[in-house]
Amino acid sequence: MQQTPQERLQSLLDHLSANLPEAVLTTQYRLNELTLVTDAEHLVALLGFLRDDPHCRFICLLDICGVDWPGRAARFDVVYHLLSPGLNLRLRVKLGTDEDTPVPSACRLFACADWYEREAWDLYGIMFTDHPDLRRILTDYGFEGHPLRKDFPLTGFVELRYDDAAKRVVYEPVELKQEYRHFDFLSPWEGTDYVLPGDEKTSA
Repeated sequence: MQQTPQERLQSLLDHLSANLPEAVLTTQYRLNELTLVTDAEHLVALLGFLRDDPHCRFICLLDICGVDWPGRAARFDVVYHLLSPGLNLRLRVKLGTDEDTPVPSACRLFACADWYEREAWDLYGIMFTDHPDLRRILTDYGFEGHPLRKDFPLTGFVELRYDDAAKRVVYEPVELKQEYRHFDFLSPWEGTDYVLPGDEKTSA
């Protein structure tokens, strides 16, 4: 009888618990995917085991991304998405870190981690140790801040334009053309206080 994805992931989890019990702090199963929570100390060992062990074979690193939780002391989650073509399973590995604590680089295990980690550094400011070339990849070299942090202003800090007099691109502080507006939807200027034809069905 063929195993369900949940049964195969449970078998994988049992195998991990028997071989690397200290590497998996907590687990979560949702939408036929297993999430393993680890820490920076065991990250490389866990990723290497998942890649090389014949019962795992998660040879494809699909993505590394960041998640910002500014209310937490360890405000960032670093999330690794893995695929095992042989098992036809996906797996998520996650760990938390803060603005000052670096995460070990996965570049020596997965070559594609190079650009993924550069993107996480560029957009979130997550640092990685032993990365061969940790620099910005999506924003300009002179860019200030990390634009996917939730406390980063939507307008940014500077804007650039082509200055015809200087014959070059110049950076200037952002200048808003109007003040931020709070919309009052009860005002007749913002919306109607009567029911439009067809809208009466929504209150039924």
